[in-house]
Amino acid sequence: MVFDFKKEYRELYLPKAAPGIVDVPQMRFIAVRGAGDPNAPDGDYSRALNALYAVAYTIKMSKLGDRRIEGYFDYVVPPLEGFWRQEGVEGIDYRRKADFRWISCIRLPDFAAPADVEWAKDEALRRKRLDCSAVQYMALTEGLCVQIMHLGPYDDEPASVAKLDAFIRENGYVNDFSDSRLHHEIYLSDPRRTAAEKLKTVIRHPIRKI
Repeated sequence: MVFDFKKEYRELYLPKAAPGIVDVPQMRFIAVRGAGDPNAPDGDYSRALNALYAVAYTIKMSKLGDRRIEGYFDYVVPPLEGFWRQEGVEGIDYRRKADFRWISCIRLPDFAAPADVEWAKDEALRRKRLDCSAVQYMALTEGLCVQIMHLGPYDDEPASVAKLDAFIRENGYVNDFSDSRLHHEIYLSDPRRTAAEKLKTVIRHPIRKI
């Protein structure tokens, strides 16, 4: 059976449409860092996604080639994720998309090592003529967070963030944003194939007890 992270770790990928607390363990990703409006046509964000998916699927499909990765198991490529920040803002201001600093990423299975990521980048360049040099291996432990399933357009996310903030205040927590603890989104829907009102996005914020 093909391993599906969303099904095996439902508490991380399929929260309810009401805030809940989760303790997120260390995970490994391929990641691209960038800046600017993610909606810009042919911008850095679009190029980052192309590189991420090329590397992700090269690792997944390594089973069909000569490379044998120790511990390999077949799996569904996890959903795209994004960490977002803006200078001088706690959380993010959705009205200032041009000021975004972002890390776009896709989770890796634990068997994928940094050397496998470098191999996949070289393979993508050789086979697809796609420069994936911006893709990095990243390990991250988010720790204590609050999250919610946002249903609807991305521009309507402030309403879900307001629910998170109210929950945090009512339960004796505060937001714990820093350079390493950021506004986090997990994109469970493909916006090219899903109506805006049906989009599902996990929104996750770092917190700490008062």
